[in-house]
Amino acid sequence: MTMSSNSFKQDLFVQFGHVAKALGSGKRLELLEFLAQGERSVEALANVAGLSMTNVSHHLQQLRRAGLVEARKDGLRVFYRVGGDDVVQLLSDLRRVAERRVGEVDRLVRTYLTVKDDLEPISRQELLVRVRDGLVAVLDVRPAEEYASGHVPGAVNVPLADLERRLAEMDIDREVVAYCRGPHCILAFEAVQKLRARGLSARRMEDGFPEWKAHGLPVETD
Repeated sequence: MTMSSNSFKQDLFVQFGHVAKALGSGKRLELLEFLAQGERSVEALANVAGLSMTNVSHHLQQLRRAGLVEARKDGLRVFYRVGGDDVVQLLSDLRRVAERRVGEVDRLVRTYLTVKDDLEPISRQELLVRVRDGLVAVLDVRPAEEYASGHVPGAVNVPLADLERRLAEMDIDREVVAYCRGPHCILAFEAVQKLRARGLSARRMEDGFPEWKAHGLPVETD
């Protein structure tokens, strides 16, 4: 029996709808951002997201059915990771559309982030050039386990909670560029505030590590 073109399109859009439905939860989007930093176990995700393991497992199953995450077993533990760089790109596109089309998103960004830093962030490509030329010091202010999974080449891991203490140990005579999980990650904004308060020249990278990696830029791992 030949499938009609209308039936084909309807079935196709149903499948697209499964992906859209999986993305239709703020908590699932947050889990995807955490997983974009590197592979994590269910327990680790529950801890960082502040959710129960049962709740996290439920969200992960929905993301997995939509092909947005992949899983592997190691003994009794299950580890998850994003399905690929295209998933990171999808999240970036979703963010950009929301920023342009949803007034509340713009209001939130202006209220909570722009007030912290209204300077233009440095682009990925410009940062790559300046790193290669030794013109900047790069700080990765994410937790140590995320840094170990992958980071911008030459970046030093200084989690935000340790920044004040570690600054006294660091000999920084160049501009400092801080980055974290993504363009709306509050960690980088607060790090730049602290650095400027100490009289240092500091800026943010325009995105976070997942976007850097998704665009095929070089990555180091520990």
